[in-house]
Amino acid sequence: MFKLLKTVIKTGESTEKYPFAPLAVSPDFRGKPELNASQCISCGACTRACPANALIMENDEANGTRRWELSLARCIYCGRCEEVCPTHAIKLSEDFELAVTKKSDLYEEAVFSLANCRECGRPFVARKLLDYALDMLAESGDTGELLEQRRHQLETCPSCRRTNNMLDAENLCHQRYLEEEE
Repeated sequence: MFKLLKTVIKTGESTEKYPFAPLAVSPDFRGKPELNASQCISCGACTRACPANALIMENDEANGTRRWELSLARCIYCGRCEEVCPTHAIKLSEDFELAVTKKSDLYEEAVFSLANCRECGRPFVARKLLDYALDMLAESGDTGELLEQRRHQLETCPSCRRTNNMLDAENLCHQRYLEEEE
């Protein structure tokens, strides 16, 4: 009996003092996703990669904004959003105590401004995403007239770009084939 008691005393504490003391988590722990909105370019890669559809991104053309929303009730904490984010704006924190008293506290959102089309004036792409793309082109070596041409292409919405290409006589596919036969 004394031998058993002696072994138990040597063993020490076998339980954690949680919730009275903070619980240490491992460095690879996947907790609550947190968005750094100043670093986010609003590309939507995280919303496409989320298997639980916990992330939503929608445009409001009337206000010229794009809204990003995270539903912590739907999130499965898989970490796909963190993996696909090109600017590392989403990080999984060590926070796992997510109990709330109001359902609205389970939602987080960020709002980004949209850039208007150069041709029709409709908002169509996030301003930060457009600036990011232009910065990447400038960094890759595009300068002067080529960069300005790319800027014009990127600042034009897809429907206006399609219309411009259809009206451009040099881009008509059947014209090319007719000229090659002659």
